[in-house]
Amino acid sequence: MATVKLLSDEELSAEAKAVFDDIRAVRGTDFINNFWRALAHDPALLKATWDRLKVVMAPGALDPLVKEMIYVAVSGTNGCAYCAHSHTASARAKGMTPEMYGELLAVMGMANQTNALASALQVPVDEVFKE
Repeated sequence: MATVKLLSDEELSAEAKAVFDDIRAVRGTDFINNFWRALAHDPALLKATWDRLKVVMAPGALDPLVKEMIYVAVSGTNGCAYCAHSHTASARAKGMTPEMYGELLAVMGMANQTNALASALQVPVDEVFKE
């Protein structure tokens, strides 16, 4: 259960409604997910988060599928079920295959294991790896 009420369109402030309108326009859908509905209680935070997400997730040096897969990996590692589900769906919509998902999970598992081992052992960083 959410810690705040998920606001319906009828309950939005004018500022939150403007953000929802932009989300709908950018995404080409009428659907607004629960994350945005929870953030709508704080229209300034809603707008700031949406504005930053549009920039970060836009095509750039990394293509949108790679960005979604990174989001899945970080969300899984951070234990955010909501973001893991949301961004897995987005990655699949952008072309992630079951094979790619399997490899992503394998890399996540390997990275978490070796990160934990290196941290526990307090292995010093090799000079050649430093810039």
